Amino acid sequence: MEIWKKNLYVCWFAVFIVSSGMSQMAPSLPLYIEHLGVHDIASIAKWSGIVFGSNFISLAIFAPIWGKYADKYGRKSMILRASLWLSIIVTCMGFVDNVYQLTGLRILQGALSGFQPAVITLVATQTPNERVGWSLGILFSGQVGGTLLGPLFGGYLSEIIGFRETFISIGFMCFVAFIASFLFIKESKVITTNQISLNFHEVWERLPNHKMMMCLFITTLVMQLALMSIQPIITVYITHLSTDTNHIALISGAVFAASGLASILSAPRLGKISDQIGPQKVLLVALIVAGVLFFPQAFVEHSWELGILRFLLGLATAGLLPSVNSLIKQCTPDLITGRAYGYNQSAQFLGVFLGSVLGGQMAGTFGIHYVFFFTGTLLLMNAFLVYHTIYKEKFIV
Repeated sequence: MEIWKKNLYVCWFAVFIVSSGMSQMAPSLPLYIEHLGVHDIASIAKWSGIVFGSNFISLAIFAPIWGKYADKYGRKSMILRASLWLSIIVTCMGFVDNVYQLTGLRILQGALSGFQPAVITLVATQTPNERVGWSLGILFSGQVGGTLLGPLFGGYLSEIIGFRETFISIGFMCFVAFIASFLFIKESKVITTNQISLNFHEVWERLPNHKMMMCLFITTLVMQLALMSIQPIITVYITHLSTDTNHIALISGAVFAASGLASILSAPRLGKISDQIGPQKVLLVALIVAGVLFFPQAFVEHSWELGILRFLLGLATAGLLPSVNSLIKQCTPDLITGRAYGYNQSAQFLGVFLGSVLGGQMAGTFGIHYVFFFTGTLLLMNAFLVYHTIYKEKFIV
């Protein structure tokens, strides 16, 4: 088997394992906070937001730094460092005594991780240019698959073995990813240390198309903001739609899973199409389709209708992030690819944080329906920007 294919499959496994482990925290986090001594419902909600969001803030700040070191010392070394660190820090979360310690560890988790940028950079730089879109689509399916299955598995583990033991098991999963990466990933080219001592201004000057790169960063931020603004209110929305109040959690889980399942199915196919017709075309069409699909979600009358629309949305959104990553690879010199992906990861995590906060606030102030109108309009405006900045622009490959 060719080295780049072997690396892809190992990275897929590592991303699946880590994404599954990280997403297991979601269902048990509020319950763990209560277990740590916070019993007031309002305080639990407050601390859940702080503990959950603190990780993304530190990720957004430090992602470019780890991208720089990925360029400097090699992408495999950053994958090993990040996966080993995750295994240690998440295991330590199982031994905390209060929410302050848990928050501190979540901040450190984000600050010292950088796993995703290193994996994306390694796959993008080790894969032949004509197969980059397909490879990134495969990698994305592993990330979505792990994120989809993680909460289900995490909720089950919390009931069977307990909250603290769940964190320890997540740490073990990250260690498995570390072992697999250490044994099987082969990086065929490592940039030597004396090649890479560029500051931010020098990195920016080496980019062949500044307007295009800024558009890609904005697209990543807007995409994540739009998608995450819906996440906090889906369950509340389903409560209003469903007449079966005894199975709200099950129905909500199915609706959540619909978009993730669709993304797993379509991501490799869309990646292959982007290799054939160009990622800029896939990105533009995916933004338009995703933007349009948000509007009818505001008018559904039954939860099954919402589930169908979310499934269709997942088919479209599967083409967004892989297309962005493919375009970054095409217009970025290999010397600074890691930092370019680090900057994009910062935009992604900032979008996740802003979307999580903005969606709940907008729903509470104006109503749930307006969140769908806002996100649909935002994606269509982004499609307009992509059309004029990337689709009509000739960029350097």
